[in-house]
Amino acid sequence: MDSDPRVLIVAMDDALAGPLSEGLDRLGRLTVTARDLDAALHVLNDLAPDAAVVDVRSVPPGFAERLRQVAAPRYLSIVGIGALSPVDRDGVDLAMSTPPHPAQAALRLDQLMRAGIAEEEFALRQATFADHGVMLRAPDTGETPLQILTAGAADRRFLAMANALSAAGAEVVAAPTPYTAFDYLHERAFDAAVLWGGQDHAPALSIASGMKRNTRLYHIPLTLYLRETAEVELDELFGKGFADVAAADTPEDETAERVLALARNHRRRQAIRRALDAVRGSDLMDPTTGLFTCDLFAAHLARLAEGARARNRALSVCVLKVADREALAHARTGGWLERAVPQIGAMVSRLVRVEDTAARLGPEVFALVLPATAQAEARLAAERIAAVIACTAFDAGKDRSPFVVEFDVGVAEMREGESPAAVLERASADLGLGQAGSSTAATA
Repeated sequence: MDSDPRVLIVAMDDALAGPLSEGLDRLGRLTVTARDLDAALHVLNDLAPDAAVVDVRSVPPGFAERLRQVAAPRYLSIVGIGALSPVDRDGVDLAMSTPPHPAQAALRLDQLMRAGIAEEEFALRQATFADHGVMLRAPDTGETPLQILTAGAADRRFLAMANALSAAGAEVVAAPTPYTAFDYLHERAFDAAVLWGGQDHAPALSIASGMKRNTRLYHIPLTLYLRETAEVELDELFGKGFADVAAADTPEDETAERVLALARNHRRRQAIRRALDAVRGSDLMDPTTGLFTCDLFAAHLARLAEGARARNRALSVCVLKVADREALAHARTGGWLERAVPQIGAMVSRLVRVEDTAARLGPEVFALVLPATAQAEARLAAERIAAVIACTAFDAGKDRSPFVVEFDVGVAEMREGESPAAVLERASADLGLGQAGSSTAATA
């Protein structure tokens, strides 16, 4: 599954295509290059990439619509590089004046592709719920301006970027210190945040680290705007949770445009999440956690597997089982672990991506299905969720120290011709569950 190149690069010469293709390939995002629009359309007819990076000098106006028509039923995410016309600027998912660093391109392409997959997942989940007599309403993004937090000391360029955000219709809230930033973050909802990378990046890194440890703030996209042109380890910054890094020579209005693209994507994903959460209290969902029940999970897994095959995409299943630790003995016998399950379920539901499906398979067993995700990526996602939950202390009763919950994790990626039941059984067997996943697997 998913053996085709993931990224189509359309460029008239190697000045853009060469370094970007080499860098993306090295990062595991396989690429294929076309020199003009006709060649790109042939590639889309023969292969199934999820995204395209287009040097606008290589294509005629209206290229985005033509590329997407040929790529259907996959949604093709498009990044335009160069001076785009107004029509093409509206047609692409992201416009950049200069070629991005490969690490930056990989992250932004991943974000754009996940947004398209989230839209597909909502449609699939609508069908699953409709089969069970429940109608999912369309996502509502609301009409309020995009809410952007800017955090950092006042600087001419940082203020110019904030003014550009305001001029585009966003509502900007400025926080001069990490303390005031977190005050604002806990008081209201934001669609994105921009952190100023002054002479010392420590305040920005502190805010990013704190947000990534908080389940409510975890998914808010972060942009680091650098003050000076200097050597920075982009891979390290992206690993710390930044969705974008704007170099010192990036024009303020372009940085603002990139922040707004992240904010719109986040708001749309949050709207999809709210639409999906609206059915958490229905009889179809597990009454304790609000997650999918075994039967509903089995039905949806079958639909996801069919969709993955049709689009030649990967599909992975993760099983998370509360680890059998001696420290949990009192929590189990006293019923405190059972009391913690609703909070654990709520944390799982907030930590998974919008396009991922979470279920409760048993009293202490949870499952995730991750569309368009290979096994290694799925394991990282599951282990990240387990690590965040392991940082939470749960009540163990009077005169008892709080306890923490750790998970054993099992992961399996669907193989060619494999049934949904079989991939779930392999994920269970990966941590020795077998029986825990068998009842659901039998109905899948």
